[in-house]
Amino acid sequence: MPKPVVPEERRRRRRPTKSGTVLSERLIVETALRMLREHGSAGLTARRLGLALDADPSTLYRYFRGMDELTLAIGDALIGQALDGWRPTGEWRADLRAVGLRIHAAYVAHPQAAVLTTSRVTGRANELAADEAVLDVLRTAGFPLPDTVRIYHAFIDQTLAFAALDAASLALPSAALRADEDMWRSTYARLPRTTHPRIAEAAPLLAARMADSAYPTALEMLLDSAAAQLAAMGS
Repeated sequence: MPKPVVPEERRRRRRPTKSGTVLSERLIVETALRMLREHGSAGLTARRLGLALDADPSTLYRYFRGMDELTLAIGDALIGQALDGWRPTGEWRADLRAVGLRIHAAYVAHPQAAVLTTSRVTGRANELAADEAVLDVLRTAGFPLPDTVRIYHAFIDQTLAFAALDAASLALPSAALRADEDMWRSTYARLPRTTHPRIAEAAPLLAARMADSAYPTALEMLLDSAAAQLAAMGS
């Protein structure tokens, strides 16, 4: 059976580690993020995390029931980073754009962590705050509840899907990432018009665009669709 998680107030009374560090959930998550960035998901284990924190690995289970719960906390921390400093302006389209771009950027800044967490539902405070914010922006803008839920669903899933796709590319070994990016110039740009006329026609533009994320474009298309619906409701 997993060990019970010790309440936060009791954790704070524990003695520091050998190096004088006082453990906290936040410190563990920040250290796990650093380890993921440096060593990838295979390098994140309770034993290695304990070594990095100068603590017995069993100590981690006073904060998390297991590594899966730590994974959820990591995902929630990324959402917290995205929301840090954001405040709604009252202009629904600008607010949704800002939230989406912030969440996408927070995940892409930690690609190894994003690969682990974008498909998870944490139920933690930051995730709940983000969901509440998006739903409130849409309802305040005047969308009916069924449409609010539909747009929210598309908005969140699109944001996380692009974050996962872009993070997966960034998590590749550098040689593989460069090879993928070069493919648009080394192969696509050289296809003859006789066999691939549309690719040959678009090749220069493809080479210029395909190395970048399509998320900003997809986000604007979603917002255009929502705005058109809202305008039709008022006509």
